[in-house]
Amino acid sequence: MNLIELKNVDVFQTDRLILSDVSFNIKPTEFVYLIGATGSGKSSLLKTLYAELPIKKGYGEVVDYQLCDIKKSMIPFLRRKIGIVFQDFQLLTDRTVRDNLEFVLNATGWKNKTKINNRIEKVLAKVDMLEHADKMPFELSGGEQQRICIARALLNEPKLILADEPTGNLDPKTTDKILNVIHDLCANGCAVLMATHEHNLLNRFPSKVMKCEYGKVTICD
Repeated sequence: MNLIELKNVDVFQTDRLILSDVSFNIKPTEFVYLIGATGSGKSSLLKTLYAELPIKKGYGEVVDYQLCDIKKSMIPFLRRKIGIVFQDFQLLTDRTVRDNLEFVLNATGWKNKTKINNRIEKVLAKVDMLEHADKMPFELSGGEQQRICIARALLNEPKLILADEPTGNLDPKTTDKILNVIHDLCANGCAVLMATHEHNLLNRFPSKVMKCEYGKVTICD
């Protein structure tokens, strides 16, 4: 079973063709790097996978949702099965870590307060941040904020994590810690597609690599 399957997909930003004839698949527990220069289409491809950009040509399926004709009302259900981690964290700065995570659970249909609290504690423990639950984002380092973002991405037990330059603003030591957390997710059954321009990571944490270049996506040997 593939969690991602693209066949001959063209990726557009409005009417501008970014990537053409994209074909690949990703299976459960796979960790895949998506590399390429700034502006090569990495973020556009990720946005296509979580249905922020529509597929105008080709076939795309992500976590059992067909993207080509997905209705707007179904996009939130698709995204509940995907964890998304951004480079710039996108935490709500006016509330605590716990309240950030509770906001996401409320927005995705959770009602039971006890279950909400238990889920928040579980994901924070997974990224070793439980003791920071009542802190504000500004009280955390960049690496700690990124761990919270990974915890947020795990709230709805996704089958797939899409990470867009998640270590781009972090020092090497913190980057290694974040990569270890992400790789552990794969070991527990989650697939990860991680966009990065940090090619040194490929040597330190070897895995499958895809490259955006000259308007194409190629699988590297």
